[in-house]
Amino acid sequence: MSTLDLRRLRQNEHIRALTRDIHVQLEQLVQPLFVAEAASAPEPVPGLTGVQRETSDSLLRQVEQDLRAGVSNFLLFGVPRARSERDIDWSFTAGQIRALKQRFGHDIWLAVDVCLCSSTPHGHCGVLNAEGDHLDNRASVAELEQAALSYAQAGADCVAPSDMMDGRIGAIRGRLDGAGLERTILMSYAVKFQSTLYGPFRVAADSSPKVGIALKDRSSYQLDPARPNDAWQCAERDAAQGADILMVKPGLPYLDMLRELSRAIRKPWAVYQVSGEFAALEALSAQGLAPRAALHREMLIAFKRAGAAMIITYGARFARGWLAG
Repeated sequence: MSTLDLRRLRQNEHIRALTRDIHVQLEQLVQPLFVAEAASAPEPVPGLTGVQRETSDSLLRQVEQDLRAGVSNFLLFGVPRARSERDIDWSFTAGQIRALKQRFGHDIWLAVDVCLCSSTPHGHCGVLNAEGDHLDNRASVAELEQAALSYAQAGADCVAPSDMMDGRIGAIRGRLDGAGLERTILMSYAVKFQSTLYGPFRVAADSSPKVGIALKDRSSYQLDPARPNDAWQCAERDAAQGADILMVKPGLPYLDMLRELSRAIRKPWAVYQVSGEFAALEALSAQGLAPRAALHREMLIAFKRAGAAMIITYGARFARGWLAG
């Protein structure tokens, strides 16, 4: 066999492009957005190049810019000023959804994160029990149902529960269908691990668990990285309960889970390149240790190769240039 047999198909850019199996398209990317009621001006998020906590006005301007950059898919995180233990007021985020859809209509696809962490005084993703050491699953699901209903009624194309409460997918699907909102897409953060890579996000969403609460972290409801069987059970349950799209979060450390699950459960799979992943790549590039466009492009290809139908990334608004490289 000639030593050139395999290398012949690598010898120039034309043949490399012609023979690629994996292609990342701009329309497969989703750009997260943060809008904070307390912000008087856009506030840059540490570590996340080009990402800000927007005001209601700057949010609309940012989406206009993103549309010009070729981005039309968004995941919105609302950060209200007021916080409540129960009976949470979802009107701030619902108002932002309404404004976005009135302005841009079908030009954008708008998913909205459904969680309690930015709306509770303690920063956890559900309703605490009386002792403050555990989340009340039933009470938490009731709040999540109401949030999802409010967002769908405001015009969200997709609601995306990220809380990791048991049974919330079936409950939300039933609530939406019962309200005549059966066309609203339900994207489950089905496989969401407790991770050290959420730091910049928690700044943007003001969602870190507060000091002085008996429940110190999210390990009692987010997945243990060392328990892949738990991830399988969550994904299978959420698929059975009516999730239209399933998600793995974070991305790079869990490509094995994305690969296995996307092959076994035949639904569209999203992957979330979380804030710490994105910030690490940006830091590597900023130090001159890797070319920025090629670095991000390589990671996006890895997500697609592992089975992602869509990629949630803070770099979607830059990706047109990256993918053209």
